[in-house]
Amino acid sequence: MILTNKSLTKQSFIRKSLAAAVGLAASAALATTAQAEISDGRIVIGYMDDMNGPYSDLAGPAGRTAVEMAIEDFGGSVNGVPIELISADHRNDAAVASNLAREWMDRYSVDMITGLNSSAVAIAVSRLVEQEDRFAMITTAAAASITGEHCTPNHVHWVYDTFSVSDAAARAIVEQGGDSWFLLSADYAFGHAMEADVAHAVLDSGGNVVAKARHPFPSDDFASYILQAQSSGAQIIGLASAGSDLVNAISTAYQFGVPQSGQTLAPLMVFITDVKSLGLEVAQGSQFVTGWYWDMDDESREWAERFHEREGRMPTMVQAGNYSAVTSYLKAVEATGSDDAAAVRAYLLENPIEDFFARNGRLREDGRMVHDMYLARVKAPEQSEGEWDLYEILATIPAEEAFRPLAESQCKLVQN
Repeated sequence: MILTNKSLTKQSFIRKSLAAAVGLAASAALATTAQAEISDGRIVIGYMDDMNGPYSDLAGPAGRTAVEMAIEDFGGSVNGVPIELISADHRNDAAVASNLAREWMDRYSVDMITGLNSSAVAIAVSRLVEQEDRFAMITTAAAASITGEHCTPNHVHWVYDTFSVSDAAARAIVEQGGDSWFLLSADYAFGHAMEADVAHAVLDSGGNVVAKARHPFPSDDFASYILQAQSSGAQIIGLASAGSDLVNAISTAYQFGVPQSGQTLAPLMVFITDVKSLGLEVAQGSQFVTGWYWDMDDESREWAERFHEREGRMPTMVQAGNYSAVTSYLKAVEATGSDDAAAVRAYLLENPIEDFFARNGRLREDGRMVHDMYLARVKAPEQSEGEWDLYEILATIPAEEAFRPLAESQCKLVQN
């Protein structure tokens, strides 16, 4: 058969049209497959945290704002599938949190739950998401056991933990001569974990824990505990509390003249909101480990300023961590075309985590997201150049040194 130019043109047109049709069909099939792998044709994220209690300032409603920002910056959908957000106050009660999580799964088909301050709450919800094969990204709770003996294949721990904020700080203080300690801890999972981690670091560094005490959570009366610490004669009073408890403990210690008489307060879980509440006059000179600070670099400042426009204040490390965790989750769903917990986890395990919050970040097999941490010091009033100019970063603690070594993990998922 002899093909004329006209015939060639017509045949080329038909060939291109068929190819285009096949391509469109393939694209449609892929899109349909991707959407089919996203349950219910939507992605439902649940933010559960302390919205009105002692931890509401460091996470709370402003933590939801950070989640909203992550969803908005992602465009409100993933692969054409809409993202929905629900939230609730668990009131720092593990039973309330479990009931809320179960209701969310049954009624709203929630795919991922985040926030979850209070270690008891986080552990309870992580057990439930494992049972129901959903996913949780714990950003606010701190107990290192969350990815230790309480690890599951269905949750990850994102921002910090009791080991990462206490180990380096306690060792540094002992090395500087503060070798006798009194430990005052919140009487629940977080405080117990922090107490154990600090005691181990102090003893391992050659120091001594002369006495311990535990206070109820929450508490607004620290007088008797501070008197015990004062009478112990310890050089260092380690405070394993957070939020309003920490602020109340430090304020009481100053009222009793504890630091003025020569004993040193060592707050081990410090948020920028705590320093703001105490004021630089009281908090100045305090050294501690933090997972993030808004004024670290241009990238941190840019996001923090956007947050400030909405909230009228700078974000805490967990509020920044909320944004990082949710964005990483959405990237995993986008890349895999699925909200299946195992698929999301596998993607996070295989890909580095690098954003304005996490530097040199990666997810370990125990579910711990390791990243650089920072030794910070509170500025003196005369050093501060603005309302939120509160810290200076003294040193970076590399990701692989900041968290408990994987070889020491009690997680059942770790192959030792």
